[in-house]
Amino acid sequence: MAEGEKAVLRFLDGTMLKGYLEGFTEEATEITVHVIGAGAKTTVIADRLKAIFFVKTFEGDRHYREKKSYGIRKLKGRRAFVKFDDGEDMVGFIDGEVPWEKGFFLSQKKTLKGFYLIPADEVSNNSRVFVLVGAARDVTLVP
Repeated sequence: MAEGEKAVLRFLDGTMLKGYLEGFTEEATEITVHVIGAGAKTTVIADRLKAIFFVKTFEGDRHYREKKSYGIRKLKGRRAFVKFDDGEDMVGFIDGEVPWEKGFFLSQKKTLKGFYLIPADEVSNNSRVFVLVGAARDVTLVP
């Protein structure tokens, strides 16, 4: 039974879980997922995640290479470059509040676990990505 938004949860250890989110919030310490094909739901600890990819389809296209350029999509927020601890990087637009206090050094706001990134490539299977702060090595806001 399809409930909530389609999402692919990517864990810090490289594994993933596909399903429908139930009651997800940016402050959640635990995330409930209705796992596709299992007919059951499970709860995941947010701190074990790298990111939550909100997807158009669960299948995606493994041969498609996402374009990493800002000029291909209408401005959707602040431009950002995200580098993950595992070496993956993403280019997109930060949607909403960032989980850091203002200043030279980034210090995390206690209530926010991450931030939303809208991919620069609107043909991407990802409609948006919730990046967990603990998995991001570097976030650069691009002027």
